[in-house]
Amino acid sequence: MVAPPDNDVLWARALHVKHNGSPALTGVSLGVREGEILAVGGPRGSGKTTLLQCLSGQVMAQQGEVWFNSTPVHTMGPLTRERLRRDRFTWIDPTPVLVPELNAWENAALPLMLRGVSRRRAKTTALEWLERLDIGGCARKRPYALLQAERQRVAIARALAPTPTVLFADEPTAPLHRADRAHVLRTLTTAARSHGITVVLATHDADAAALADRTVSLLDGRRVNTVHLPPVAETEGRAACSLSA
Repeated sequence: MVAPPDNDVLWARALHVKHNGSPALTGVSLGVREGEILAVGGPRGSGKTTLLQCLSGQVMAQQGEVWFNSTPVHTMGPLTRERLRRDRFTWIDPTPVLVPELNAWENAALPLMLRGVSRRRAKTTALEWLERLDIGGCARKRPYALLQAERQRVAIARALAPTPTVLFADEPTAPLHRADRAHVLRTLTTAARSHGITVVLATHDADAAALADRTVSLLDGRRVNTVHLPPVAETEGRAACSLSA
């Protein structure tokens, strides 16, 4: 077992994953440098989500190695991997997964409070990120009162608020209208660069991949040199939201 290069915050070697007997990843290797924004491109079903799940310790490959800051994730027990995901990583899903009983700022502040940050400080940080994502007016609304695009912005604020070492973003702007996608991606990439956050971004959108420092491409679970990404269809736009009491 050989340790990864010192400047790679994440490193994977020869990952093999099967789902229900079908190969999802076949021999995928890559390194992600500290502070880098890496786009993982490829069409739907190419293995992008599975790769992010392996790198973040959610899924254990049947073969291969995953390292985080020169520590082998593939040999960690379940509780150690859970602490790693809680304390060092954050995740953005293609569709927002929020706690329905909490309002927007409480959802965005939740990871901070789970890490022991005071409620006052967590609220201040969450509100700052909601403002940067243009949904500060929705801070007191619960998820059921928000549009899908607004809920996704809350989920993105939640991922940025704790300033993770690595942010994993799986098609993070899928529910957004094209104009919203551009703004949210700029906010995400600018925040990552200013705070030194490493981002691994899975996308089949060429415009999103263009904002990354580097792109690796998957096809049928394997790394390939080039994948032509199709244009993304327009989706529901967002509406302005006024602050509720």
